[in-house]
Amino acid sequence: MLIELSQVSKIYNQGRANEVRALSGIDLTVEQGSMVCLKGPSGSGKSTLLAIIGCIFPPTSGRAAIAERQLARLPDRFLTLHRRETIGFIFQRFNILPELTVLENITLPLLPLGVAPKERRQRAHELLERFGISHRAQFPAGQISGGELQRVAIARALINNQPIILADEPTAHLDTTLSREFMAIMQQLKAAGKTIVIASHDPLVFEHPAIDRTVTIQDGRIHVP
Repeated sequence: MLIELSQVSKIYNQGRANEVRALSGIDLTVEQGSMVCLKGPSGSGKSTLLAIIGCIFPPTSGRAAIAERQLARLPDRFLTLHRRETIGFIFQRFNILPELTVLENITLPLLPLGVAPKERRQRAHELLERFGISHRAQFPAGQISGGELQRVAIARALINNQPIILADEPTAHLDTTLSREFMAIMQQLKAAGKTIVIASHDPLVFEHPAIDRTVTIQDGRIHVP
């Protein structure tokens, strides 16, 4: 299994008056090359679960193994390195920097890795060609369309060829056409062998035929009907 969680819990501000238990007793496995949707309302804990899978932070308790590395055993700097090598993120509002060019936005994840400028540009141009936006490479990101921004965000998530792609409410601010386009691209990435986990309460996502499994999160627990 590429993703294995066993009895995972996450408590924020543990031991304080404002303690919040975000997750309790989560058991979840995700096979390589599959696409899973984490479904649940706002505040259900799905974004916290996605953050643990994404190596943003380890769980408070329980076992979390991502790409065969147990998160609790990794010091912070190695957790960061593991995240950079393993996880590609697609954020809800894409987190594109409007003042940078499309090319610069896509290559940002490679800067901390010390990848040479020539190789950064080569990787980015390959992805720009793949997603049909090579003509926008030198445009400021703030001047391109919503559909193009979506493709830039996906290209950035793929720039280091990470095996796992995580998306947090990626269609929340997209219209129906762009939401369907997003899922079509995810289906292509799945066919290419990527493992994809999407947190969403959008039926266009969790009812899509490419989704192998939908996991419902409710009050920090996996809900079994």
